Amino acid sequence: MTDEGVSRRSILVGAAVTSAAGVAGYAVAASSDAAGAKSIRAAANGDGAGDAAGTRLAALADIPAGGGLILDEAGIVLARTDGDEVLAFSATCTHQGCTVTSIEDGVIVCPCHFSRFDLATGEPVSGPAPRPLPPVTVEVRGPDVFTS
Repeated sequence: MTDEGVSRRSILVGAAVTSAAGVAGYAVAASSDAAGAKSIRAAANGDGAGDAAGTRLAALADIPAGGGLILDEAGIVLARTDGDEVLAFSATCTHQGCTVTSIEDGVIVCPCHFSRFDLATGEPVSGPAPRPLPPVTVEVRGPDVFTS
């Protein structure tokens, strides 16, 4: 080897190592828990059926009349009218994608930048969120609520 700079061999070895690391990183990322969460978020945002399609979400009795329930794992907010009608929205804030965490006085609250959404419509009522929470189609079957 000469002192003139980088050899052809070292460039080829570096390229091979970089390629192998990229393939290994892709394999690890594809098999991680985050890969599964993406399909749930897609379902909650109305971008696809996801893994939760047609599954039981909650008991109707668990959703207070005139109130709501946040399902963290499913990424869905369930809202119940004073009767037995149930509406559902994505739990992903339309501002920067944070997950909403509470329901206070008829509004869904995002803790990141304090966007607030109307529980009955999903429309933003304050904060920086530019769009309503996307609706999720659900149905009440007997005593339970399911995705449809």
